[in-house]
Amino acid sequence: MKRLLASIHDVSPRFEREVDQLLDRLAPFVGQRLAMLVVPDHWGSAPLTPAFGARLRQWADAGIEMFVHGWFHRDDGVHRGIAAVKARRMTAGEGEFLGLDHDEALARMRRGKTLIEQTIGRATTGFIAPAWLYSDAARAALSDAGFALAEDHARVWVPGGAVVARGPVVTWASRSDARALSSLAAASVLRHALQPLPTVRVAVHPGDVTRPALLRSIDRTFAAFTTGGRRPAAYADLLTSPRVSISD
Repeated sequence: MKRLLASIHDVSPRFEREVDQLLDRLAPFVGQRLAMLVVPDHWGSAPLTPAFGARLRQWADAGIEMFVHGWFHRDDGVHRGIAAVKARRMTAGEGEFLGLDHDEALARMRRGKTLIEQTIGRATTGFIAPAWLYSDAARAALSDAGFALAEDHARVWVPGGAVVARGPVVTWASRSDARALSSLAAASVLRHALQPLPTVRVAVHPGDVTRPALLRSIDRTFAAFTTGGRRPAAYADLLTSPRVSISD
């Protein structure tokens, strides 16, 4: 069976209205067979409230998977070399785990895991770093934090173990006209090029709702992937699938 893994990033009280809009947008394609990437305290000024926590629990009870998505989502590090290029070109101050050492990465992972699991009353599915960016030390900390799954832009893997899915995430950028146009072009190519893969991942963000062209592309992309027998699936399903490889 070919799988479609859908996710909503940056789930936080700050973006509650946008998350609701995205849920409504994706419902005709995947229902509630999707994942939410929860930020415990977005940019240090939007902690999980009791009311929003109750909504997270309701969504989890309905079958929506919950991932820990950093702690702040903000990158306060000073980067050099390749990391500096990634911080400048791949995100705008959002790559929280790109420069963290092992101990700090592990502390934030554990805090996020504990908070979200207490909020939803069950285990989280895994961890996905903001902007899909990790330092080497942060990758190593994933195993110590006890997460079952992790994801970057190119693959999904079991920390300390196998890669369980490969292929780029289809996603969109909204923060500038140039990036929006580039992401539209990429989505147009990928929704055809990725069809042969057994598992396809599509991720949406709160900012996507601000650009009608992105929303139309999201509709076309989900329509393309949900025809021909590909079914919405859970990330956790990958844990019972044949392993793609034995290394990250």
